[in-house]
Parts: sequence; structure tokens; C-alpha cells
Amino acid sequence: MPKFAANLSMMYQERVNFLDRFDAAARAGFKGVEFLFPYDHPPVAIAERLRQNGLTLALFNMPPGDWAEGERGIAALPGREKEFRDGVAEALRYAKATGCRTIHAMAGLWPEGHDRAAGERVYVENLHYAVDRLAPEGITTVIEPINTRDIPGYFLNTTGQAMGYIRRVGKPHLHLQLDLYHVQIMEGDLAHHIRALDGNYPHVQIAGNPGRHEPDIGEINYPFLFDLLDELGYAGWVGCEYRPHGATDAGLGWARKYGIG
Repeated sequence: MPKFAANLSMMYQERVNFLDRFDAAARAGFKGVEFLFPYDHPPVAIAERLRQNGLTLALFNMPPGDWAEGERGIAALPGREKEFRDGVAEALRYAKATGCRTIHAMAGLWPEGHDRAAGERVYVENLHYAVDRLAPEGITTVIEPINTRDIPGYFLNTTGQAMGYIRRVGKPHLHLQLDLYHVQIMEGDLAHHIRALDGNYPHVQIAGNPGRHEPDIGEINYPFLFDLLDELGYAGWVGCEYRPHGATDAGLGWARKYGIG
């Protein structure tokens, strides 16, 4: 049976205080959580909410640059190498405090028409650095293809591109973050990708398409895909990175057969 992690950046928005979302997720039956960024709160505060609720922190992102100004990562941006390395250190500080073992390095936006060669070089070098810094601490670095509709101009868009960079870096602690919502939009054929990429993804994410709502809304047959993940022996977390259509708990009907809701 899949292990589901509530994405606290998207779910439980009805609780304005971010830290209160940990309590809500645990009450609903989630055993794990993930979120975009922890950096507005001290590591000890997040660690305490995890401990109080018996939750595992499955995933979070490295600092993304200036999110409020539209930046979506800096790993592939030339000239930002020092900032990226500082971000690796900051992410590691939070990971150590919270016991998180998987961190996502966001690539960033790439200007249309610019030669990607410089970005590819910096991306590979930065991923080398991140893995070399995090792997000795028992932490896996992941990269995630993101669709061009939700984030136009994002540097990394397909699983094929991601696997190409993973092979170029050539380190055992760099893997794919398999977000099935993004893959559906960019590539489709989800069952094939789950099978073909088996062993390369330590973290999966889900959302319904269209709309990025609950996984039982839209065109994707998630119960079939969950059974497939079980068949393949997938043991990682499945992050629920969706925007609830209404109140979060009211939309958890899809999860009741898995002991949540």
C-alpha cells in the first residue's frame, strides 16, 4: 500500500498558520508530510511539530531564489553558483534538524531563445556539488521535471531530460522526483513511465488533471497506478501535491481505502 505524504504548502490552506497544518495532517491519518520550503520557520519549530504528531518529513526544496519575484530555483542559472551552494548548506541544516532524507534542487527559469549550453554546464556542476555535500549525510538529491503550462520557461520539462542530466552527473545519490501530474501533461503514458523508470525515483507526487485538484478528479486513473507501484515494490513516499477543490478533509474520500480521511 502506498505511503502518502500531505503537501502542507497546498493542502490545509484553511489553516493560515503553517505549523498548524502538521497537526491537521496527522489527525487525518497521514504519516508523512512534504512542503515546498521550510525557511520561514526555525528548524526546531518544524522538528517539534513532526515529533509531536509522529510524522516523517518526506521532502522539501532547496532555497529557490526570490520566489516572490517569480524565481523558481537557481540550480541552472549561471552567476548564481555561490547562492546555490549557500542554499545547499541551508537545506542541510533543516534536513539534519527534521530527519528529512530527500531534498529537491529546483533548476529555475531559462530565458526563451538563450543558448542552454551555459545553463546545462552550471546545472551539472551544481548537482555534482549538491550530491557531494548531501550524500555523506545520508540525503538524496532529486530533480523534478515541471510542465510548461504551470511554470512556463522552466529549465527541466521531461523525464527524458532529467534522466540525461542524472546520467551526466553519474552519482548514485542523484535521482528523479516523479511527479505524475507533470508527466501526464508533458508526456502521458503514465504506466509505461512508471515501469520504465522503476528504480530511478525515490519520491512520487500526484494530483488530478486537469485542475491539479484531488487525485480522484480528472482523467488519471490513480488507483490503477497505485496498484502498479505496489506491484513494482515501490517503497518511497507518494506526495499529495494538489490543491484541494474545497476543504482539505472533505476531499479525502479517495484516500479512505488507504487509511486516511
